[in-house]
Parts: sequence; C-alpha cells; structure tokens
Amino acid sequence: MTEVCDKTMSRIVALDQNMINMIAAGEVIERPASVVKELMENSIDAGATKISVQVEDGGRKLISVTDNGRGMDAEDLGRAFEPHTTSKIKSSSDLQAISTLGFRGEALASIASVAQVRAVSRTKDSAGANCIEIDCGSKGTVGPSSGDYGTTIQIRDIFYKLPARRKFLRTANTEMGHISEQFTRIALANSDLDLALTHKGRELHRLDSGQSLWRRIAELFPALSLRGSDDLIEAESDEKGLHIRALLGKPGISRANSKFQYTFLNGRFIRDKFISHAIKEAYRGLLEPNRFPVVFLFIQMPYADYDVNVHPTKVEVRFYNANLVHSQVLGVLREKLLRTDIQTEAHLPDIGHAESRLRRSDFVPDRRISDAMADFFKKHRGVQTQQKISFHPASGGGTRELPRENAPQYDRKFMQIHDSFIVAQSDDGFVIVDQHALHESIIYDSLCKRVRESKLQSQKLLIPESIELGTSDLDVIEKNADLLEKLGIELAPFGPGTIAVQAFPTLLSDVNAADFVRDLLDLLDRSVAGPDAETLLDEVLNMAACKAAIKAGAKLTDSEIEQLLADRHIAESVSRCPHGRPTTLKFSVADLEKQFKRT
Repeated sequence: MTEVCDKTMSRIVALDQNMINMIAAGEVIERPASVVKELMENSIDAGATKISVQVEDGGRKLISVTDNGRGMDAEDLGRAFEPHTTSKIKSSSDLQAISTLGFRGEALASIASVAQVRAVSRTKDSAGANCIEIDCGSKGTVGPSSGDYGTTIQIRDIFYKLPARRKFLRTANTEMGHISEQFTRIALANSDLDLALTHKGRELHRLDSGQSLWRRIAELFPALSLRGSDDLIEAESDEKGLHIRALLGKPGISRANSKFQYTFLNGRFIRDKFISHAIKEAYRGLLEPNRFPVVFLFIQMPYADYDVNVHPTKVEVRFYNANLVHSQVLGVLREKLLRTDIQTEAHLPDIGHAESRLRRSDFVPDRRISDAMADFFKKHRGVQTQQKISFHPASGGGTRELPRENAPQYDRKFMQIHDSFIVAQSDDGFVIVDQHALHESIIYDSLCKRVRESKLQSQKLLIPESIELGTSDLDVIEKNADLLEKLGIELAPFGPGTIAVQAFPTLLSDVNAADFVRDLLDLLDRSVAGPDAETLLDEVLNMAACKAAIKAGAKLTDSEIEQLLADRHIAESVSRCPHGRPTTLKFSVADLEKQFKRT
C-alpha cells in the first residue's frame, strides 16, 4: 500500500499594516493600564501642566485622558496614529540621548488597532479644534470640532474585536488597581503637575502641583499611615554626574514586600537590579530579615550615559557604568541612614473606642496612676556617675573607665523590668530599652570601627582551647586565613583532625572561644560560594556581637545600666540591632497625657 503525503507549501506574504499594529499592541498594550501610561506620557512630552484621567469599568469601557499641552493641528493629528510616526526623534543619533518619555512612535497606532478611538486636539494659535475617529485601525478623516487648548483622547471598548485578548482582562477592580499604579508612578515622577484620576464618576486622586513631595506621597499611599514628614528621611547628593534625591522610610514603616520602592531615572519609572541591591545594602542591619524598606529614589544623569531603548515598555534601562550608579546610590543612602536617629517611636493603644461605650458621666479619669509615675521619676534620682565605672558586659572584656567629664550626667533613676528591659525617663517622655539588642548594637558598632582601622586586638589564651575539625573545616580555614587574622583569631594544629585556639579578640573575652570558632567555621562553610567579602565580614561581626552581648534575663546593677545607656550615646548608630530589631522604644508625654485624659 502506497502512502500519499499531501503537503501544502505555505507562501511568504507581507502582513497588512493593521495586523502589524495589532502585533505591536501585544508588546506595548498589555492591558488598560498600558494605555493610561502611554497617553499620560504623551501629555507630559507635549508640555502639559494639567492632566485628567477618567476611567469606566476598569478601563475596558472607557479611558479618557485630557491635557492642556501644546496640542496638534489637523495634519499632525491625522499622522499621529500612523505607525512609527513621532515628533520626538529625527535621526539615529537622537537614540543616543533620549530625553522624552515616548519616542518609538508605536503607542498610538497600537492603541488605535485594538479599540475605538476619538481624539480632539487644538493648538494655542489655532481658531478651533480638530477631531479624528478610528475603529480598530479603520481611520476616518480629520474634521473640525469644538475643544479647548490641548488634547483629549478617548479609548472605548479595548480589545472588543479581539475576544482572545479581552478574556484575559481581570475584574474592573483589578484592572483599576493596575491603572492606579501607573498613575501613581507618573504622579511621583512629576510632582510639579496637576493630576486627577476618576473612576466611574468618583474622584480617586486630585493632586495639586503646589504640594510637597512628602504630601503627594502621603496622599497616594494612605496605607503607609505617614504621621509627618519625619517618617521619611531626605537624602541628596550631586557627584560624579549623578544627582540623587531620596525619601527614605524609617525602619518602623518597613513592609513585607518591595512594592513601596520606587526608582525614577530622569522622570521615568524604572526597575534595575543594581539599584535594588544598593537599596537592600543601604538598610543592611537596620531591618529585620524579610522586611523591605519604603524608598522613593530620584536619579538625574546625562541621557547619553544609559540606554532606554531596550524594552517596549521602557521600564528597563541599561547603564553604561552600572557599578558607578550602584556605589553612588548605596553611599548616599547608607551614609544618611547611619547619621540619622531612627529609633522607633512607640504609640500607646487608642482607648477612644473603649471609652465611647461608656457614658461620659460615668468616666472619671483616675490620676493616681499618672501621679504615681510622676512621683517615681521625681523621687528616684539615680546615683551620680562616678569617676570610674567597671562594666564588663558593655566592654566585652576588661574594666572600662569612663572619665566623668565625658560621661552624660544622668540625674534620673533607671528601672530594669523582667531582667530584660530598661525603662528610663527622657526629656519628652520615657524610653524602653531591650538590653540585649542595645548591647549587641553597641558591640557591633565597636567591632566595625576597629576592623575598619586595622584588625581586632587579641590576647593569647593561657590554656588553648582545642576543636575537632569536620571534613571541610581545614579547607575553610585556609580559604579564610585573612579574615581570621583580621578578627584577631589565631589557630594552630593540635594533633590529627584537631586545632587549638591560641589567641582570641579581647572584645569577645566573655565569649567561649571554642564555641565561637565552631560557629564561625559553620558560617564560613555555608558562605563559601555566597556573599562577597564585605558582606561575609558583616555577617561574622553580627554573630560576634550577638554572642558577646548581655542576654535577656541578666540582672544588671545601676552602674551597669548607666554605663549601657552612656554607651548608647557614644556609639554611631544603635537604634537597631545588627538583625534589624529596634533597640529602643520612645514614648512621649503627649501619649501619656492622652491616655490619662489630661488633654
């Protein structure tokens, strides 16, 4: 039996222009939010100072963007929806320094190929406006219309002739969430513009060009519950061709994901792995694991120093010197954070709801409690700081002497509770200190300073402590010989499969040397193919500080408490322990007075 194979040869044909536009729309127009982004960026490029966005049904039914920009005459309006037509670049050399948000000439043609479009535009020197209507690529003629200066573009029934694309759209609320995100990015990058966003006739945002950036952030992100501009730390620098401005959230408003990290390059929202890593490193040791800081970062640099023409949505860029950008961002952010008091402001629970259930006549504030607290702090004044204070836990070994003239003169009594926390009066209220976290932070600060200067001072052990080695430990020791020397740890062979700790850092004299070295070798073994040398050293110092710090449950004398609090003021940054936990909670008198109904 003979098998007949009938193969039809397909022929190569040229796609019609509307099909080309629809394919391009698949890259540029992912969902209604993409339309909002492209139209708002066109308005900004047209010099608009006011932009209004109106949306119906999450953008599926209607997207309308109105601006007061330069507008277009009849000829430009008809040409604007043709593929690859743009006023923003003229030659290939313009691609080397793109200063506008749009430049490809794809957006309007792509949008017009998948929706019904009506555009009305008027220039300031024209007697009237012009209008054009397009239905999924079927373009009408340009004709006169009524309209104010600027441009209004209405997009209706997106993907209505493409059911396969339309069925992938989510609910109106989900699509509106994406639109709000695009609106937010543009609003943050252009705080000098008047912007409005309306959905189903309800105004979601109306942002005034005269408001501060902090106020705009507070209005766009009510979930952050910003109580004042102090919640965001401002940092700024202008070096090596980069102007960097940042608003950095204090650790107390960190989040469980990175969605509140926004980076803008010359007014364009971008995502970049080098910048994300710099932000993470800047907050290293200031946040708990798996917490992400709130950061708004604005970078200005020469357009020729990066390439934005790498992705249709223009969210990704390629820096020609990514290492410079990384180091500059990290340096500016890290230095500002370390020089700022970022201790956690504690807030007493709101008792308003409980009181609302009581009749006002039944509520009589008992002032005996508040009076008792006031009397306690008045009567129990601490012993004055002596000429010399011996405090082994704070120094990590040996007697530490603090000259009287350099010591803060505390005239208040400090109270230790549950052998874990210290309560002390402050100028505007009181603080609660986690003794372990604070001491750990102080030791870490001291270790970092000494390692930066040279290496940790060590002392010979009277009786060397021996350690049995695992199969990979010897290799780890050899690979990290420089690090061990920097730490002041001296190891020597002590028989088959055994080493002896001959010398150990004086700052860690209260730590069991053998246990520490075992844990250190385990850490170094896990990190052989992991972090860089600087990050690895930081992890080692974190571990050392944790082991050397006084523990929760340790009873402290008054002089030890005073020494611990004195060291808190001497160290550079002790508001957070190396693991990112707060060391101190601050309570204000205003909070107390509110609780006791004195206000």
